[in-house]
Amino acid sequence: MMEQSEDGPLNVIAGLPMYNEEETIGTILMRTQDYVSKVICVDDGSSDSCASIASKMGADVIRHRFNRGYGGALKSIFHRAIEEDVDILVVLDADGQHDPEDIPRIIQPIKDGKADIVIGSRFVEGGDGKAMPAYRRMGIKVITAASNLSSDLGISDTQSGFRAFSRLALERLRFDSEGMELSLELLEDAHEKELVVTEIPTVIRYDVPKGSSFTPLSHGFVVLAYALVTLSQKKPLLVLGLPGITLLLAGAAMGMRAVNQVSEYTQFSVGPGLSAVWVGVLGLALLATGVVLQSARSFMRLLIVREFGMD
Repeated sequence: MMEQSEDGPLNVIAGLPMYNEEETIGTILMRTQDYVSKVICVDDGSSDSCASIASKMGADVIRHRFNRGYGGALKSIFHRAIEEDVDILVVLDADGQHDPEDIPRIIQPIKDGKADIVIGSRFVEGGDGKAMPAYRRMGIKVITAASNLSSDLGISDTQSGFRAFSRLALERLRFDSEGMELSLELLEDAHEKELVVTEIPTVIRYDVPKGSSFTPLSHGFVVLAYALVTLSQKKPLLVLGLPGITLLLAGAAMGMRAVNQVSEYTQFSVGPGLSAVWVGVLGLALLATGVVLQSARSFMRLLIVREFGMD
């Protein structure tokens, strides 16, 4: 079905990364095709027949000879969608977690010119975040907090794979990651390029067969590691300065205790005194390093903007 706009029909394309999804791809494709003009499926090195099923159902299937990861699949979808002169690309999982009936709602803000990227969120009002298993909810909250802290994203659900992209977003976004950490890298790049990102409530199913060997724990570890590395690069004063101040205060407290021992027993214990000095020096070094790196980053950013007009 072709979406309509005031200027004529919109070319809305759906992209589905696949990895051993033969149990679900047929149903998902059939339901998705009701809302888009074309479906692009990326078989990311599957060992089952999901690519054959998708091809027989009329999807444009791109085959990876080996598993490149979610980021690699999304790169292929982006490139093919641009080749197909897409107006709006909507990406959803092929395992049945996302409801294709939500596609009209998730692309609406882009059609209205109010957003460049739309995320189907489980944590805005109307979403189903509370129905999520507790360990998943806690993990996503931690990852989202770290990523929002590093890049000031203001996004409630950075790990949702149900997203829509305008043509402008597809042309401007650049990313290097090929794993699950891509979900954060895309949003950080969108923020830096001042693309408008909005969220709408969505409901996610968790009782679906999983083709991927990626567990929620391994997924969470990879993405959290990426978020923390990004945080250390963008806000070194926070990452190094906070523990630095903590160690400095701890050293001061230990020093005060050593001084009290001197006055109380009229003899100085070398061990506590030296420990206090080492802890204090380490804290001071971390704090100073954070200040230097933060200043260097600000200076380089100013230099790039001034000399090259880039931000």
